[in-house]
Amino acid sequence: MKPTRQERFERLFRANHAAVRGYALRRAPAEVAQDVVAETFLVAWRRLEDVPEDALPWLFGVARRVLANERRSADRRAALEQRVASAEVAGTSDAGDRVGEAELMRAALAGLSESHREALMLVAWHGLTGARAARAAGCSATTFAVRLHRARAKLAAQLALLEQAPGEAQPLEVS
Repeated sequence: MKPTRQERFERLFRANHAAVRGYALRRAPAEVAQDVVAETFLVAWRRLEDVPEDALPWLFGVARRVLANERRSADRRAALEQRVASAEVAGTSDAGDRVGEAELMRAALAGLSESHREALMLVAWHGLTGARAARAAGCSATTFAVRLHRARAKLAAQLALLEQAPGEAQPLEVS
């Protein structure tokens, strides 16, 4: 009788858990290794039909990719922490000025179309390159470049309008 999906997975887990755990522990701290093992076996469960009979090398490959993803995530977190720390140090104006500038920027962004706001946020806030932002936006790099150029121009116009007459300015019409 052919084993059920759950029985096959349980057999795979029992036979390979210790080896995958050891692989992860040799490459990452214990708390990260535990997550890597869990993610590796989650992938194995989801793709159980793809797991070969000799599963250990396949599982090591999955664990290697999970570890690489974890390292990239840690690098992004460290870069973000560094950007935040340097922004705090670089800010020489008082907190009231920063709050006013943030409110002005929020008001200017609110006057933009969703696609223009998204283009600006993908590049400025999320730090994506034009090509990567285009993939995230679901368009070609050329289309995204045009969208970003227009978004920057409209944002500059909105900021100029809001800075001229604070409290009186109306947002530009979104096109």
